[in-house]
Amino acid sequence: MFPPAFEYSAPTSVEEVLATLAAEGDGARVLAGGQSLIPMMKLRLASPAYLVDINNVSGLDYIEDVNGHVAIGALARHRDIVNSDVIASTNHAMASAAPWVADPIVRNRGTLCGSVAHCDPEGDWNSVMLAARAQVVAQSSTGERVIPIDDFIVDFFTNSLQPGEIVKEVRVPKYSGSGGGAYLKLERKIGDYATVAVASQIELDGDGKIAKAGIALTAVNNKNTRASAAEDALVGETPSDELFREAGDLASQAANPETNVRGTADWKREVVRVYTRRGLETALAQAQG
Repeated sequence: MFPPAFEYSAPTSVEEVLATLAAEGDGARVLAGGQSLIPMMKLRLASPAYLVDINNVSGLDYIEDVNGHVAIGALARHRDIVNSDVIASTNHAMASAAPWVADPIVRNRGTLCGSVAHCDPEGDWNSVMLAARAQVVAQSSTGERVIPIDDFIVDFFTNSLQPGEIVKEVRVPKYSGSGGGAYLKLERKIGDYATVAVASQIELDGDGKIAKAGIALTAVNNKNTRASAAEDALVGETPSDELFREAGDLASQAANPETNVRGTADWKREVVRVYTRRGLETALAQAQG
């Protein structure tokens, strides 16, 4: 199918992008990789009146280690995350997730910031961002605001951006101590959306106890979901098989999947349970290594 008619511009500066968005209002959408937006337009699930293509804006493809976090710009592609030494050395969960995003064609064009803004409950990045306690930098012609990822993800394909705002950057905190993480994903075939996936991250204090924990679920609720009870059960405790099994049980209780052609709801909750435990075991080995 062809999308409805729309206006198009390709500004060469952030200022021009923001001015265009302010002028066009609610009917304007930003085009970066287009790997989610264009298919939705073709299916008439999205019908923006105006597309603002930011690919000609220089300087937005950065991945930088700065001020205790990793800053990822609006035009950093999935493939850039895969190949980034900064990501590999600072966040194991991100490094684990990056090769699982879609397929090579999508990874070559799609962007992390675009995926975060899309808020697809079957998308990979927002679960990783929840586990890592990321922040989203939203910019408009009137200024900038920093939004915790928990507040940014509102609902099914819904974020908290205001008209005229773009996701300029995503900030992922670096480990404050010894840390590790993993992203485990079950998919029907290479490049498919997740049937179930779990992002896990832990940090240890000087005594070897868990100082921070992050667990988030993909494709088992109407949005990417933090397993808060499982996280709380881990913090302050000494890592053990029994503790990780308990966290897996609690994470499975945070899942409310549907029974469909991909599997039953009970089976998907069991996958959450197992993937949570395995992810925490991997994160612990990295943190202790």
